Amino acid sequence: MEAYKLEEGTHYTTAAERVSSSLRIRPAPDVPQDIIDDEIQAKFIQDHLNDPNFDLRKNYPPSFVSDSEHGPTPPYEHESKKIDFSDADSHYSTSRAESRVSTAIEFDDESPYPEVRAAVSSIDDVTMPVNTFRMWFLGILLSLFTSGFNQIFSMRYPSVYITGIVAQLVSLPMGRGLAVILPTKVFNTFGYKWSFNPGPFTIKEHVCITVMANVVWGGAYSTEVVLSQRVFYGQTTPMSYQILLALGSQIIGFSLGGLLRQFVVWPSSMIWPGALVNSALFNTLHKNYGKRDRGHITRERFFVIAMLCSFVWYWIPGYLFTALSMFNWVCWIVPNNVVVNALFGTNTGLGMSMISFDWSMIAFIGSPLVTPWWSQMNTGVAFVIMFWFIAPILYFTNVWNSAFFPISAPVTFDNTGSPYQAIQIVTDGVFDLAKYQAYSPVFLTTTLALAYGIAFAAFPAVFVHTFLWFRKDIMRRFRSSLKDERDVHSRLMLAYPEVPAWWYGLVGIIAFAFFCAAIEIVPTQLPIWAAVIGILISAILAIPLAMLQAITNQQVPTQVMHELIAGYMLPGRPIANIIFKTIAFITSNQAVNFAGDLKLGHYMKIPPRIMFLIQVVASIIACIWVTLIQDWMLNNVEDICTPDQKQGFRCPGSTTFYNASVIWGAVGPRRLFSPGSTYSGLLWFFPVGILAPIPFYFLARRFPLSFYRYVNIPVFFAGLAAMPPASGINYASWVLAGFIFNYVIRRLRFRWWMRYNYILSAALDAGAVFAMMVLFFAFGLPKTGGIELNWWGNTVWQNTADANGIPFKAMPESGFVGPATWS
Repeated sequence: MEAYKLEEGTHYTTAAERVSSSLRIRPAPDVPQDIIDDEIQAKFIQDHLNDPNFDLRKNYPPSFVSDSEHGPTPPYEHESKKIDFSDADSHYSTSRAESRVSTAIEFDDESPYPEVRAAVSSIDDVTMPVNTFRMWFLGILLSLFTSGFNQIFSMRYPSVYITGIVAQLVSLPMGRGLAVILPTKVFNTFGYKWSFNPGPFTIKEHVCITVMANVVWGGAYSTEVVLSQRVFYGQTTPMSYQILLALGSQIIGFSLGGLLRQFVVWPSSMIWPGALVNSALFNTLHKNYGKRDRGHITRERFFVIAMLCSFVWYWIPGYLFTALSMFNWVCWIVPNNVVVNALFGTNTGLGMSMISFDWSMIAFIGSPLVTPWWSQMNTGVAFVIMFWFIAPILYFTNVWNSAFFPISAPVTFDNTGSPYQAIQIVTDGVFDLAKYQAYSPVFLTTTLALAYGIAFAAFPAVFVHTFLWFRKDIMRRFRSSLKDERDVHSRLMLAYPEVPAWWYGLVGIIAFAFFCAAIEIVPTQLPIWAAVIGILISAILAIPLAMLQAITNQQVPTQVMHELIAGYMLPGRPIANIIFKTIAFITSNQAVNFAGDLKLGHYMKIPPRIMFLIQVVASIIACIWVTLIQDWMLNNVEDICTPDQKQGFRCPGSTTFYNASVIWGAVGPRRLFSPGSTYSGLLWFFPVGILAPIPFYFLARRFPLSFYRYVNIPVFFAGLAAMPPASGINYASWVLAGFIFNYVIRRLRFRWWMRYNYILSAALDAGAVFAMMVLFFAFGLPKTGGIELNWWGNTVWQNTADANGIPFKAMPESGFVGPATWS
């Protein structure tokens, strides 16, 4: 009993002591303690091995912490079951659904992840107003403005977009202004007391407004389908069809996202780096740290200074000296050398120039300050192998006749070297074989062909990786609830009633009914059974895609696979192809995005039922609003979506969307990728994606403290999804910035990194976005066609073989490349 009394006298209280009344001392074990400790440590490591954000070298099992600080920990046994001390400490149990939560006593009321501790408050005020008139008024207002503005300008080239961070910053002074001018009178409505102005504008109101803007700023994916049908296929689309299609396709993803809570929202190991940036900025804007700490400036002042610097600096690479943005300096030396421009160019080259001085170029594939370094390394290594090693070999040896086209371009080409004109092979919305035989087969650039192959590898890799690493966690979490979570943020969220799963299920059923009604109203060529298959594919993908983004901050694009599946399943039906892609892609994509917003609400302690309401309301309003706006523009803007439209409403994104529908839905994957076709070799990427995760999984288990646990094959492939149109300069600059901040500074100046890293990321994004908007409206929209500065610094990068897209080989004398006949 002496050992037990000594443990009672410690300065902390463990879960084992809290249940001491049901425990009794047991004799010393027959097995030496060091062997038991080794077994505990080995189990601890294996339980946390699938979480690369968890540092196994700095975190130990609870019993190890106790041993090192307070001497040996006594073993106990329950009256009916023997247990070790670590098992009795259920707060840290690894045999339950909450296996990867806090694992050391000092983290009892804090997260074990420094990223989370740096950005998220571990306290909550349950009395703070959130469901207020101000929140709903500003949330709906900004949802309408953000989605409407982006819908209009998405059809214009050049364009600019209002992102969530703009709404986040603008809504703060608006909310505080309403707190000053609105009346404070209290109303009593059926016993419910409320006021237009319940007091100071709160951080929770601010979060809800921003979430509503985040939900809608991308508009509705289905508007691209409607535009393609009306403009390019000449179909009539009634308003009922347009609205039902938008509501059905967007809201199904929301219902699925709510069902992901126990897998990617409640677990503390699902850190969601993107949500951490927003959380850090919210706390910076609302918390007055005020006092200097050892010479450090406050986070508020740091954010303002960094944002102003970003705003001012962007004018240099964005307007005054654009060569600093497209920094292909090697091409300036030899502008007509095709080989050099293919390797070092940034427009149609591989971007080996390495660096850009434009934050929008550096962060083109996401902020490098947010994505964990190990995740960036996966992408960086993959990029070097695929696009700086394999791509030049394929190009300069003229594999697939690719040397007759630029090495990198996001568009397809015909056999004369011109961009492929998809409209020439379609009649009344259906593939016309005779026109296709009279026109040309489809040719891909080297990087685009590799991008398709990489997408083929990423798709099966997601499933294999998830099965190997997370199958046990997923099965446990099917039986878990929020009460099973033991980290501080989940415990604080227990104060609020959760949203029943049937709420999400009901919304999903209604949305599915809307979608089925839509595809039956208009002859879309898509049967309902195919729509069901698309939704099932999305449902299966949702958990692994959400888990990967929550851990790595990397999205796994799946559009290519959905187009491929629809192309084989519904050949010769381009409209059916794009609608299938819409329902299959946007369902899982929306589910992941909604889950990310739910995690932000989890971090900021927003009542879950309020989160449910604001997401549903914002989605419904935006779907109807953007549909009405696009319909008005298509009916009233002269020559819209034509190359010579006077105001620039040429619909570049929609044209690409339409071209993809023809290539995948009309020409079809059989003519591109099936055995015997030109690009059939890309099918080998499928077995590569299946097999590649397996050896690294077993190596990581064999050597748990080695770099093998950081090798993530889905991220390895999926991180390259932006290539093309991205180039090496985007990836190299992104990896370099990530190395500086998330490796060097994080290791050498950890306190600075904890305090300022995420704030700096938000400030750089905000400054660049505001500068883009000012430049666009001040210099890009005047009736004269804009105000340009024509000098060497703005033209040197344009007068190169890279900018002009000059291929390595000239067209043959015949005037075309490839076979003389095709079918």
